[in-house]
Amino acid sequence: MYIAYSALRTKPKNGKPDLLSKELTQRYRGYQTACNKYRAEIAEIQKYIPGWLPPFELKA
Repeated sequence: MYIAYSALRTKPKNGKPDLLSKELTQRYRGYQTACNKYRAEIAEIQKYIPGWLPPFELKA
């Protein structure tokens, strides 16, 4: 999950990361909710494909 979250961040001049937009924040929360809802199914898939996570598309 951290990888998907970090993909949504930018590095402004002051060095502190900032979310790109409110829409992306909402989309990430939706992705996180879906991953939590299907946690058991994801765990089953990861038995065969270690480290697999559902894709999160960044549409900025």
